[in-house]
This record gives sequence, structure tokens and C-alpha cells, in this order.
Amino acid sequence: MVDGGIPYPMLSDQTGEIGRLYGVYDEESGTNIRGRFLIDPDGIIQAAEVLSPPVGRNPEELFRQIKAFQHNRNTGEVLPSGWEEGGQTLKPHADLAGNVWKVWQPPKK
Repeated sequence: MVDGGIPYPMLSDQTGEIGRLYGVYDEESGTNIRGRFLIDPDGIIQAAEVLSPPVGRNPEELFRQIKAFQHNRNTGEVLPSGWEEGGQTLKPHADLAGNVWKVWQPPKK
């Protein structure tokens, strides 16, 4: 990585080969539509977002999700909607299914 660079790989898909594999290539325009995929170290897609061209992606949400997946991978804890680093996590168990609302209240903004 060069000074001022980003700490993750970026690539170009000039032929549309990758976009076709992920279902985001628009044959009519010959371009990829807005898509992002979070792929874990085991090669499993953990999250995907596809948006039409007029609406941009939210990098803050992307980074939040990366942190959440890393936290889960390291601890086994599950993260409620809107979780942010340092926020409440949940220990997964059968009684939690359908009852998250009883043990977690979203932070008020």
C-alpha cells in the first residue's frame, strides 16, 4: 500500500466478467451497476448490496458491517440492528430467536 492508499484491494472489471458472476452487469449499457459484496476469509459472501445508478452506497455502513462481521467472527456474539463498535452485543441461544426485542433496545439518537 502506498502512502495515502487504502488498506484493501480494489480492482477494475473492464470486461464485465466479474459483474456477470455477481449478477450486477447490465448487458444493455455494458456496465456494472452499483454493487458491493463482503466476502469473508473463507470465500463466503456474508453481505451484498445492489443499487441502481442514481443512488450511491454508504461507506459508513460498509465499514460498520465489516467491523460487525469481524466482531462476530472473533467472539461468536451476534449484533443487533444498528450495532456500532463498542455497543451492546448478544449471546446467541435458542431463547433469543424472536425475542431480541425483549433484551435489546436500540440506542436513542
